[in-house]
Amino acid sequence: MTDDASGEANRARTTTRPPEPDRRAVLRGAAATGAALVWGTSTAVGEPRSGNGAGVRAAGGFPPKGITTYGRSVDLGNGSVRTFTTETPSGEPKYHGVEFDRTALEGLPNAGELEAANHRAETDKYRAGGQATQVHFKQSLQFFVPFPAAERTPFTFLGLNWNPGGHFGGAGAWLKPHFDIHFHMLDPATVDAVDGPRLPPYDTGNGEYAPGSPQPDPDGEVTETRFDYDQLPEGYARSPEPVADQRYITDMGEHTAPADAPELPDGPGEPGDPDAFANTLIQGFIAPDESEPPRLAFVEPMITRDFFRGFEGRETYAVPQPDTYPHARRHPTEYAVRDVPSADAVAVVLRGFEET
Repeated sequence: MTDDASGEANRARTTTRPPEPDRRAVLRGAAATGAALVWGTSTAVGEPRSGNGAGVRAAGGFPPKGITTYGRSVDLGNGSVRTFTTETPSGEPKYHGVEFDRTALEGLPNAGELEAANHRAETDKYRAGGQATQVHFKQSLQFFVPFPAAERTPFTFLGLNWNPGGHFGGAGAWLKPHFDIHFHMLDPATVDAVDGPRLPPYDTGNGEYAPGSPQPDPDGEVTETRFDYDQLPEGYARSPEPVADQRYITDMGEHTAPADAPELPDGPGEPGDPDAFANTLIQGFIAPDESEPPRLAFVEPMITRDFFRGFEGRETYAVPQPDTYPHARRHPTEYAVRDVPSADAVAVVLRGFEET
């Protein structure tokens, strides 16, 4: 996610729409044969879907039985959400995924309920009920849920946000109820220490934003940066300089967006189109040590509640790649959304892992 100005950022950007085919084009019907691992203690085959225990799926189907491990569940809406990881017997990663009960898409808290909630303690984001907080000047329900370890991938935990009023970004493009599904590559404590919205620690200049206002500073200018553009995925751009002082977001980091996202405005000063927003892949950066340049640190599908509610079948999308990677592990080249009828659920998975 990125803040409103920051969203405009992703449009007033220094890059333009790529001439090649839409990188977010759906690869419909692509074969999905993997499963996913999740954090938590494994239990016997046949672990019931409800509750906070982890489980191992038995064999076949999706996620694949026998090679999929589930993590703990968290409570969302009228149902629950749980992470999972799938590896082959030889240790090859197939999926890191998140499974939403379809009932989790109903009974979700609204912005007023989150604002009135009393669970705002620093560690509440780790509990089953999550933490009511504010993201990009909007109310949000946040969860940190570890994935089961997969030795050959960099992914560590899920950062999940339910945004009942959306959040600023894309010149209003993302002011629509949606989920931010962060697949993080750093440890929770490092991400937990990120504070914002503010200028990233690796940028200088630009001044400061007016507290409580997402409006850009037309005179803002970044005078120096240690951002590693070789790690910026192809077709992606940072927020424009007038809103650079809102690039770094609490518990997340800096968000970059694809130039071809249909909801983003066509140019500076134009509005975004929230009606066109359904499923957009954000990729983000964090400086684990603020004295160092940032690293590509998360892959984040942003998916609207409406998209989930009406979803059937399977859709697979490309994950645009950078020129260089901050790790020497397998990196995903695709992500997929797929119906899981056997569990009355819908899953979001990273897949197509390749050596970096």
